[in-house]
Amino acid sequence: MRIDLHFYGMVPMSDAGAGAPAPTDRRATNDAVAAGYANLCHWAATADPLGYDTMWLTEHHFQYEGYEVTPNLILFGVHLAGLTERLRFGQLFNVVPQWHPLRLAEDFAMADILTGGRLVFGVGRGTVPREAQTLGAVVASGDNAMSREADRVNREMFEEAMEVIRAAWSEEEFNFTGKHYTFPPPGIPDRGATVTHLTLVPRPVHGPIEIFQAVSSPATLTYVASQGITGVFAMAPYGFVKANWDRFADAAADAGRVLAPGEGRCFQIPVHAARTTAEAARAGRPGHDEFVKFLAPYGRFKTIVEGSAFDYRPTMEETVGAGAMAIGSVEQVADTLGRWAELLDLRHLILFPDLPGLSREALDDQLHLLAEDVLPRIGVRLDAVTP
Repeated sequence: MRIDLHFYGMVPMSDAGAGAPAPTDRRATNDAVAAGYANLCHWAATADPLGYDTMWLTEHHFQYEGYEVTPNLILFGVHLAGLTERLRFGQLFNVVPQWHPLRLAEDFAMADILTGGRLVFGVGRGTVPREAQTLGAVVASGDNAMSREADRVNREMFEEAMEVIRAAWSEEEFNFTGKHYTFPPPGIPDRGATVTHLTLVPRPVHGPIEIFQAVSSPATLTYVASQGITGVFAMAPYGFVKANWDRFADAAADAGRVLAPGEGRCFQIPVHAARTTAEAARAGRPGHDEFVKFLAPYGRFKTIVEGSAFDYRPTMEETVGAGAMAIGSVEQVADTLGRWAELLDLRHLILFPDLPGLSREALDDQLHLLAEDVLPRIGVRLDAVTP
């Protein structure tokens, strides 16, 4: 089984937890952002010899609160590749509607060449209006008519941009005319002629490029499955994920893409393991509760309890009981991961150990504990480098 790591890219946050401050009251300093970057560089160096496959980061912008402060994942990935030997670096996710699609295609192609193919391409449609609208896109921010219209426009922009990116990577010359994008724009003069096609320079050389995308709605599920994209499932109860996991295979088959059990999909889960249940709860609860404060308004926990409100705020016991996070003793975390592995015929698991409030040293311990104690209990031994 392939085992990856996912980091949001947060600043150090010693006051994480259920109480004050509210997310909107946080104000990270630039020095704290730099400290967060230093931590990510350190954790990449820790993870590299342990044998993890890919370290994923998350794109967001203008997050003065300090939760996700890595706006350019390709740039960061190139830097991290220079600090490590084997670890690959991915984007969960490049928020495509917030990019000029040809700049995104160019940047990834150049990084693919410079890193020897050690970057992994992930895409998403976005969740945060503050950044989306500032950067020329729109996203849904709730469960209402206004959000449904924003979601429709966002989906159009995303799907056109993805068509542009894939054409630019694969074709010597390409052009595109859509509702939101036209490349090249009509009537460009160039040395006595009019430009009708473009050539992306450079194009990736370590292809074909595998693309990862979050499966967050029925429409997205159908799109991802039909386009040959790897679906990313995350932070939801066992039954909810299993039903959509199987629907994904059915949708892929309808598009002529027959998947073996567990193929074409991966599962991401936040984790925190400790020697005892009490120790895990003590260290993991502040991070869980901070995430609930931060993410519940975006509907991230609405599936934890069936029939709950869009902005439902679960307890840690509810989230862990649903299987959406694995927080507990080494044995308990292994049991949860093992259950997921059996339920989904997992071939690709993404562990998310980056709970708010953990120190650099505590997260180092998590990377070792997961690799050396938890994963072997489910029959997975990473290809670690022997000192």
